[in-house]
Amino acid sequence: MTGRPTPWPGEPATDHEDTTPPPYPRSGPADEVALRERLADAVDASDAPDAVFAVSRHGRRTLHTGGTAAPPTVAREDLRYEIGSASKTFTGLLLTRLIRHGVLTGGEPAAACLDPARPAGPHPVTLAHLITHTSGLPALPADFVARALPAWRTNPYARYPAERLTGTFLRHHPRHRPGTRWHYSNYGVSVLGHAVAAATGTAWEDLLTAYVLRPLGLSGTALRAEDPETDATGHRKDGRTPVPAFDAGGFQAAGAVRSTPHDLLAFLEAHLDPAGSPAAGALRAVRVPVLRRGLGKRHVHTVAWFRHPTDGGPMYFHSGATLGQQAFLGFRPDTGTALAAVCTRRFRARDPFIATAYAFLAGE
Repeated sequence: MTGRPTPWPGEPATDHEDTTPPPYPRSGPADEVALRERLADAVDASDAPDAVFAVSRHGRRTLHTGGTAAPPTVAREDLRYEIGSASKTFTGLLLTRLIRHGVLTGGEPAAACLDPARPAGPHPVTLAHLITHTSGLPALPADFVARALPAWRTNPYARYPAERLTGTFLRHHPRHRPGTRWHYSNYGVSVLGHAVAAATGTAWEDLLTAYVLRPLGLSGTALRAEDPETDATGHRKDGRTPVPAFDAGGFQAAGAVRSTPHDLLAFLEAHLDPAGSPAAGALRAVRVPVLRRGLGKRHVHTVAWFRHPTDGGPMYFHSGATLGQQAFLGFRPDTGTALAAVCTRRFRARDPFIATAYAFLAGE
């Protein structure tokens, strides 16, 4: 990550992957029946009060809904679901758009964005380090658990506001030099959101709306619960006890997005076929590998996505969870397939939901 000759994330031309959609074979009635059967099996395997598996194949959408609870008043496919850490794919796209518009470079020290009078130091944590989880920050602030404990079963993040998060960051001294190690960090991506908002003088929600939601037509996507009739209700591990709507507190950029299955498919379809989108350059750029790690460098990351190999080409994905809901987003350029899966049950040991969604997309 360090020592790049140009500001991260570079240009899509640095990758050898062709982002032009390949010609796809036409699917027949038998394929459609098989797809619907697979979707029904995936929903059943999720074992959640509400579940939706939504697939787009070459732009043609197929959704299957179900669950262990009685159907809600509003159709499950029209509800807005909490996607937790999958929100980081929206954050990565937003930052990339800001960079490509020349608003930022990605190399700005986050501390200087938050406190312009603060010296950057020889090895500052940059916006690029924060979005790629190479900042040296832990998963959560050191005092998070103590602050959140009184609301651990309801809304722990709500007890950690933005002011405390940024103040903790400005006092933090990373154990490792930024850019040298990868460690997944909700804390880091949350700091990124506040740093970008401070650097641009614009609220995070307004930035996300202007650069991502409005250009992609995502009118069913928001950062907070708005209507109990249309916001899906999450549940504890027992699948019966409802939990309050998720409040991200100061962690908006890391996990506040809630969206409908159709909006999530539209978001993924834009990644599959960027041509014609006002965000085309950024959509191509977020498919470019920026980090390889692990034994044999087999773990590949882009600015927004985990990237795994398949027999036909790379598969891009990100999962997420809140106190009562889970989500999986992914797409495969080689097959023209996107999958948005959501459910309303808190993650538990050996939970089948994410594994089912991953296997579904990998097997496309």
